[in-house]
Amino acid sequence: MSLTSHLQELRRKHEALAEKVEAAQRSPGFDDLAIAEMKKQKLKLKEEITRLAAG
Repeated sequence: MSLTSHLQELRRKHEALAEKVEAAQRSPGFDDLAIAEMKKQKLKLKEEITRLAAG
């Protein structure tokens, strides 16, 4: 897998996770701990994207 396609895949995963987090936050019964975990995963993806794009 090339760096460009890897970055595109990471960005796609980040966007999908962002949508999940937004939907979960609008759902009144959703577990706050699960939302926090999704946000943590989203941040890790963002950091990886930034690291690869800079290098």
